[in-house]
Amino acid sequence: MSQNIHPTAIIEEGAQIADTVKIGPYCCIGAEVTIEEDVILRSHVHVEGLTTIGENTTVFPFASLGTPPQDLKYGGEKSSLIIGKNNAIREHVTMNPGTKNGSMKTLVGNNCLFMMASHVAHDCVIGDNVVMANNATLAGHVHVGNYAVLGGLSAVHQFVRIGEHAIIGGMSGVENDVIPYGRVKGERAFLAGLNLIGLERRGFTRPQIRKLQRAFNQLFGGEGTLEERLESVSEGFSGDALITSIITFARGKTKFPLCQPRKK
Repeated sequence: MSQNIHPTAIIEEGAQIADTVKIGPYCCIGAEVTIEEDVILRSHVHVEGLTTIGENTTVFPFASLGTPPQDLKYGGEKSSLIIGKNNAIREHVTMNPGTKNGSMKTLVGNNCLFMMASHVAHDCVIGDNVVMANNATLAGHVHVGNYAVLGGLSAVHQFVRIGEHAIIGGMSGVENDVIPYGRVKGERAFLAGLNLIGLERRGFTRPQIRKLQRAFNQLFGGEGTLEERLESVSEGFSGDALITSIITFARGKTKFPLCQPRKK
């Protein structure tokens, strides 16, 4: 057995494990698992099914990856969980593969941080540089954009979309789509403004942020229907890539409307 694999680890025959992988005590790895270069499984990590863990990812004790979806409609179909590169998956995190009622795969991007006991359900799609804080929970089919942050104990309803650079406040229940760059909070989450601190930290310029704020105010504080306001903002800020991404997101709704500001 490789010197990088602890003698108490159980590796089923057929598992594809790169030479530079380090597997700690009492880990269990299924026969269909693929683990790429420089991955570290600290200890007591359980990985099964058609699961791929991308290079340079670290998985902490008692994480469970690739076990069957928590979906009563799941019928044992050979679905997959694909985890990207450079991720940190902390203690007790759970991630499930897809289902035949979805895309048959759950996708996790690169450079993400999944804090203790966060959960990624079946058929979710997670972008790059996403942070899920302790006990944050995604139901099935949720899409999370790049650089989004989900606060501790937050919960996102199935099929909801979270736009890029959005932030979800701790203990928030998110039942509607959250626009890119948005900030939501509350027991039943409402749109509280833009993620101004996050935008500043990620290098957005003050002119960019001011323009986003003007567009936000017009979109959610103006007169007329939402579609009329979307058209007005689209025309008034034509050519601005950041605002165009909000308009495109808003018009691309599938299951749920946009999360809106709280009525005064």
